[in-house]
Amino acid sequence: MDVFNSFNIASSALKAQRIRLDTISSNMANIETTRTPQGGPYQRKMVVFETQQPGFKQQLNSAMQAQPQGVQVSQIVADTTDPRLVFDPGHPDANENGYVAMPNINLLEETADMMMATRAYEANVTSIKASKRMALKALEIGR
Repeated sequence: MDVFNSFNIASSALKAQRIRLDTISSNMANIETTRTPQGGPYQRKMVVFETQQPGFKQQLNSAMQAQPQGVQVSQIVADTTDPRLVFDPGHPDANENGYVAMPNINLLEETADMMMATRAYEANVTSIKASKRMALKALEIGR
């Protein structure tokens, strides 16, 4: 595996984790949103990762040797669990019984997901830095 493969794999992971962090931020920002353009409360979004589909050149190379491929976001799906009902008869979106349908978002869970995504992002940055150092050391050998 050459140094450029490690850069490509780590950069694909950086992109995927950035999208994951953006999605988590959106969930946290909409934790109190009771009305959306689609109707009803905001639905929590979740990121689904998959193996990155290689192009023709990468496919040809991987046929000749085992080669890792990277990761990408395949889709962002909405959580279909029922919203939590909160009793607040004064709220403009309250039903006839005084309950408001709130997004089913757990702040603690979103914070933990954000911390995991941040750590994964940092690990990939460290991987890129290590690959860069190895490439520079290899160039110094040639002097």
